[in-house]
Amino acid sequence: MPCLNPAEDPVDARRHRAIAAAIRHLVDHWQDQPGLDELATVAGMSPFHFQRLFTQWAGISPKRFLQFLTLDNAKRLLAANQSVLDVALDVGLSGPSRLHDLFVACEAMTPGEYKALGGGLTIRWGLHPTPFGPSLVAATERGVCWLSFAEEEDGRDALAEMAAAWPAARLVEDADATRPVAARAFRWDGSAGREPLRLLMKGTNFQIKVWEALLRIPSGAVVSYEDVARAIGQPTAMRAVGAAVGRNPVCVLIPCHRVIQKSGIIHNYRYGIPRKRALLAWEQGHAMPEDEAAA
Repeated sequence: MPCLNPAEDPVDARRHRAIAAAIRHLVDHWQDQPGLDELATVAGMSPFHFQRLFTQWAGISPKRFLQFLTLDNAKRLLAANQSVLDVALDVGLSGPSRLHDLFVACEAMTPGEYKALGGGLTIRWGLHPTPFGPSLVAATERGVCWLSFAEEEDGRDALAEMAAAWPAARLVEDADATRPVAARAFRWDGSAGREPLRLLMKGTNFQIKVWEALLRIPSGAVVSYEDVARAIGQPTAMRAVGAAVGRNPVCVLIPCHRVIQKSGIIHNYRYGIPRKRALLAWEQGHAMPEDEAAA
């Protein structure tokens, strides 16, 4: 049975769960503007300790996080970034608009490899605590092939989903191998300027095109499904784009959470709307200077 790796500090794992609970409370009750004392109670900590730990692990303060949990903010971002994909396509992923702040490089499987369902591949996986819940990360020698959130604390559901996607691969539990990927995905390693983190993508040609378009969306921005459809040259394929976005096997690194409805409504995330809203608020808090956020 999978479990949080014993190598993970159990104290850190408990703290991650506490911060994750506070983030869920923020997402569920943002309209009530919960204060520091209320959030600290949810996390089971003193206000001082909670403020310090939240800022340390989420990278932004609880107050700043709360600023970005509104529909008006999503609408404003959508309007401000209407042409972001067009700009990225004009200059290309390898040019100065290497917009994906995690510096991801992609390799698609060949049709033969796709049909082989992972035959001949060894996939090393690990379950890691994050402020957004336990995350299953899996990687091959050629790149990261899976990143998902688990709803069950032991990760059994996420592991079953990953195994079903790669039925012929050899799966090896090795959290030491996947921990650096989790650290980069959730910004714990100061990864700016390092070598690109490689992804191994298994999907149809259409899905690969959609996922590559998602990588062009900068952190802190959002675009609509129509924007993505237009960016891949199929402006009437919004429904198919939505399906491909939902099939993304490497969440966070391929930022499917940055696609929302044209109206600004945040919906349709395989790991739950509250988590999608939380990821967007977290990224926007990192991306926007303090003085702009306060404006």
